[in-house]
Amino acid sequence: MIRKIAMVAGALALTAGLGQITGWNARAAEALGLAAAPDFGLSGELTQGGWARGTAPRGTVALMLNGKPVGMAPDGRFFVAFDRDAGRTAQLVARSADGHTSAQALAITPRAWKLEYIPIGPRPGTAPSEEFARRRAAELAQINAARAVDHDSAGWRQKFIWPVYGRISGRFGSQRIYNGTPGSYHSGMDIATGASGTPFVAPADGVVILAAQSPFTLEGRLLIIDHGMGLNSAFLHSSKLAVKVGDVVRQGQYIGNIGATGRATGPHLHWSIKWRDARLDPLLFTGAMPTG
Repeated sequence: MIRKIAMVAGALALTAGLGQITGWNARAAEALGLAAAPDFGLSGELTQGGWARGTAPRGTVALMLNGKPVGMAPDGRFFVAFDRDAGRTAQLVARSADGHTSAQALAITPRAWKLEYIPIGPRPGTAPSEEFARRRAAELAQINAARAVDHDSAGWRQKFIWPVYGRISGRFGSQRIYNGTPGSYHSGMDIATGASGTPFVAPADGVVILAAQSPFTLEGRLLIIDHGMGLNSAFLHSSKLAVKVGDVVRQGQYIGNIGATGRATGPHLHWSIKWRDARLDPLLFTGAMPTG
């Protein structure tokens, strides 16, 4: 019995540095009367381009995902997400005021993205003009500054709705491979209604952090809404924006009209979602597009 306890204690010690007591270690801890690491109560889509909500263990003062800080609401709820190219594993670590840590390993399911293989190289293009480069740098600076703003919005807690119903003309994550060289993947969901001017609504509560009434070179009239906790939605190519920076919007509220401004081949709404630097799949927030 003494040898068994020593073996169990040794195994627990191996994970003590991270506070991990999972699997058979958790059962062994119970057998010895020790407290197992608490569950983070995760729910959501643990897959590439997906997300999760959870509750930090009681007494948590700092929470990290893969070593990077994660915000927490006063009730301990939090939101995390996983980039389109996220690895197969991730780790949540919670630290209490006395320095103890609790950790939970996450298995992130890989996805089979739609890949189109083109047996030729990408079409050569002309180098951008100095004017384009200057203008584009200013636009990117506005986008980055907007996404650095963090409002106390609770939209991240909500079940998202579709901003508009229509034909999905472009899916998140799809990518062309030119003669073995990957091109940029599609970073959002394209929704076509057949005409310009179709109104669209906010998929969740939030605060407007960018409303480009003067069309950007690529995005056209660009609208970005902060849903809180580092989560935001961007709507591209609009013909009209019905809100301005600082406006508080509610789920289902009219916020703009579909268009073809910027670099677009026809009228459609490009809807993208980001959590920090991670690009996410809108379909995993809403479920399938309603039919009929």
